[in-house]
Order: sequence, then structure tokens, then C-alpha cells
Amino acid sequence: MKRTAIRAYCSPTLVLLALDWADGDRDDFLGFAIERTPGMRPSLNEPQAPKGWLPNRVGFEGPPADGQADFPSNTNPIQKFQWWDARIDDPDRGATFTYKVWPVVGDPDSPTLVDGAASSIQVRIPKTTENDIGTYFNRAVVSSQAFAKEFGSEELDEATLERALKWLANGLETVIPEFLEGARGVDGAIYHLTDRHWVVPAIESFDAPLSIVYNSTSRDDGNADVVDELSKGRRTFAPRTRANIMHNKFLVRMKDRNTGTAVLTGSANFTTEGLSTQANVLHTFASPNLAKLFLERKELLEDDPTITQTARDAGWSKRIRVGDAKVRVFFPPEPKGDRESLDVVVDAVRNAKSSVLFCLFSPTDADLREACFDAGDEGKMMFGLVNTISDEEPDDERTDTASRAKVEIYHRSRDNRDVFAHDLFPRDSRPEGFWWETRTLPGSAGRFPVFIHHKFVVIDAETKSPTIFTGSANMSGNALYRNDENLLEITECPRLAAIYLAEFMRLYEHYRARATWNRYMRGRVRTYTLSRDARWTGKAYKKGTPEWRARVAMAKR
Repeated sequence: MKRTAIRAYCSPTLVLLALDWADGDRDDFLGFAIERTPGMRPSLNEPQAPKGWLPNRVGFEGPPADGQADFPSNTNPIQKFQWWDARIDDPDRGATFTYKVWPVVGDPDSPTLVDGAASSIQVRIPKTTENDIGTYFNRAVVSSQAFAKEFGSEELDEATLERALKWLANGLETVIPEFLEGARGVDGAIYHLTDRHWVVPAIESFDAPLSIVYNSTSRDDGNADVVDELSKGRRTFAPRTRANIMHNKFLVRMKDRNTGTAVLTGSANFTTEGLSTQANVLHTFASPNLAKLFLERKELLEDDPTITQTARDAGWSKRIRVGDAKVRVFFPPEPKGDRESLDVVVDAVRNAKSSVLFCLFSPTDADLREACFDAGDEGKMMFGLVNTISDEEPDDERTDTASRAKVEIYHRSRDNRDVFAHDLFPRDSRPEGFWWETRTLPGSAGRFPVFIHHKFVVIDAETKSPTIFTGSANMSGNALYRNDENLLEITECPRLAAIYLAEFMRLYEHYRARATWNRYMRGRVRTYTLSRDARWTGKAYKKGTPEWRARVAMAKR
């Protein structure tokens, strides 16, 4: 009898377990039971249980009723080949856990754990900063059981709202204040600088020189009030007016007036919603060579050059070794007609060995879109998550790239269920035990919009040679030719790719579950319960299908 294959993809806040059982092509295969040692904490201030079953939020009779506990996976097994453990707390970073996995077979009323096929894996939880690179993803999801358990299921009062914002930020709120702390100076370029919870107070207390280029275009001048308040002493701010938008989000930690030592950058705007309710990532890189490139870009932008001037010398930098990764950067805009930055992404997607995943706010580049979908058509693993999907067909007059992208992504998700959008759980039709979701955090009076703001593409994440593209740049025409942006390519770092894959799958499976529920409410699926036989495996044991490929590749070590 074959043992269960297990592989872990770890981030500082969760563990994604990829599971496979080669002998699972049988009618009574009910899923997997997963036991963790040590177990979970009842709350952050209480000790961990010696061990415990990972829970399932769906059972053979449906979801648990409001107020009831989740089902243990030994009685209501996990019917997926990828499952994540998000019950990782701050004290767990750097700690080691053991996961033991059993296939479960037989009758749902008395399921049997197959002892002879059980396997175990030890997993070390990474710290937020390792090998000179810090990596921080927020939660940014309110329509979840975890959110409901933490904050109840009613509108949030002001005190609860503050706690909820910090919970959603998931540590992202600490990155900028910690980057400023102890620095001898900081330079940067910031699109939106409005967060009065964490960022503005950190800047106000910063007593070293600080110099920031900020977006100040006629179409988007939301920084004016904060900049006016902060422009005191050794804090100086230079307006950027001669671009469509100055869309960068980066800081450079300075050793002295002319020398940088580290960079902070990513997709998150320096706003409360950017750090909490919008799905985002920030990185820190302890690299003088990378800092030099970002500092040079800031110095160029602070003179407010024209787009033609900023595009003149556009190109990829040399690759720079940072810890266990190689990093290079491109600063759009490019000269009109060029597309060197995005063509590198498209070529990497087309040359993918096994998988492509993308998580994007506004994926409107036709070549990139088609390359991603071609990868899926070729049988490679292809997963996508985007902020919005349009239900409308463009008419003959509307043939712009953005319209085509939205429609084609919708078609692909409808047919193959491999791309999902930010969709909503209405308050009156949410699953039991889940919070509903509106377009803003309930109780915030519209102040904190909820959506996906990521801009990353990861190729071959489960292999030893992954490639990550991340930064401020949306994969769009504006990012190519009209905005000030940064785009990073990260290679030779399976550790970082595993973090991206784990965090992506948490979001992806959440929105996939939401899509399933919404189809259920519209009568398009018959049940929202565990399968009582092996039908949950679908095409996972049909050789050559994307489902078969994902089952085998993700768990292979």
C-alpha cells in the first residue's frame, strides 16, 4: 500500500499542505485526516494543546451552525489535495510542527483512517525576515469564518473596528514603522500616504532626515493634507505632477546622506485600507546595491521630469544577489511602443515548466493574459485570481484591452474554474458561520474598501527554479507607458516562491469557495456538503488532466 505523499509550503502566517495518495483511485476514498503536533491555542494567551485535528468547515451534513465548532478532519475529512493551516500565531514563527496525514475511506457514518498509508512531515515556520529579505502578506478577507469568530457577525463598533483592521493587516501594519525605527535617514516615493493608524504616527516620531516624492497629479491629489502636516523640520516632500500617476510605493533606509542600505517595496499603498482590507504584500531587502537603484529613481522623480524623460533609459537592472535570491528591477514607464518589462514576464510564462499562478488587481495586457491561458491549455497548472470580472460582453465599439481581458477571464473561469474574481457574500445569503462581505469593511462607513490589490505572477512555484514578478506595476498599458512604477523579478529562491504559493492558495481557495456558494444559492450546484464517496476527487486521477497534474506535482518532493 502506498503511503500518503505530503509537501509543505510555508509562510510566516500559514502552512499550505499538498497531499496525494497514489492508491486513492477507489470509490470509497473520503479524503484526508490531518493531525498537528503541537495543536492549536484556544486563544493567543493560552497554551497550545499537545496535538489536535485540523478542522473542516464543511461536514457531511453541511457547514456547522452559527456558534458551533468546526468539524475535526478525522470524522469529516479534508476533500482537497491542498489544504492550509492558518492557525499560526506570532509566537509560532521559527517553531517546528509535525503534521500526520491519513487517507480516510469507507462509510461517512463511520469513516476509517488507513493506518498503513499514514505519513508525517516536520515543518518549520519561517520568520518574517530571513536571509536579508522580509516578506509580509495581509489577510484582507472579512467574509470568513475566522473573521466571524474573532469579531462576531454584526456591524462593527469603533473599538472592534480598530481591532479588526489590525487583525486584517496581519503584521503588515508593523513593517513601515519598523523600517523607519533606528534609520539615520529615509528616502522614498509614495503614491498614497494617508494611513493615520500606523504610518503617519511613525513618520511624525521619526527624528532623522526624511525625503519623499509623493503623487500630486491633478486627477489624484489625496496626499495634500497629510503632506502639509508632515512637512516640518527635516521632513521634506516633493510633488510628482507630470505623470498619469506616481504609483511607486518604496522607501530606502539611508546610512548617510548619499548611501542606502535597504529597500522596502511592494503592492501596498501607505493607507489604512492598503495595509489591512486590500490584499497586498510588502518586502524589505537588506541590500545596498538594490537600495542604490531605488535611491537613483527617487532622485530622478523628485525633479518632476516629463514621462519622456523618465522613459528614456528604461531597462532591466543587473541581477543583484540578496540573501538566498537574485533580484533585478525595472522602473516603468517605457518609451511608447516598447514593452521590455512585460515581455520578460510573458516570456517567462510561456517558458513555464509546470505551473503559472497570477494574482492581479487589473490584468489588462492581452499578451500576458493569453500566455497564462495557453499554459492552462497545455496542461500546466494555471491558477488565477483577479479583482473584478465583468459579466458584460464588450460591444463593437469597445475593443480595448481592458474590456477583452475581463470578458476572456470570465469565460475561462466559467468553463474551467481556474480563475476567480473578488465576488461577494451578500448579507442575506452567506453560508452559516461566515461573515458577509460588502465592498467596504462593515462598520467603517465606507472608509475601508475590500478588494484584491496584488500585482504578482509566479512561475514554477513548486519547483527548484521558480520566478516571481512583483512590485507596484499592474500588468496594464498605464503601467507600461504613463505611470511611475517598479517591477521586480526574483529568481533562485524556492523559499520565497513557497511563501507566495501558500498565501496565494489561501486567497484563491477562499474565493473559490465563495464562487461555489454563490452558484449553490442560484441553484447551479446541488449541495454544499462533503461528498459521501470519491466523487470529490473529480479528474484528479485521470492522467493528463490539469487536476491530475496538480495533485502529483504539488505533493512531489
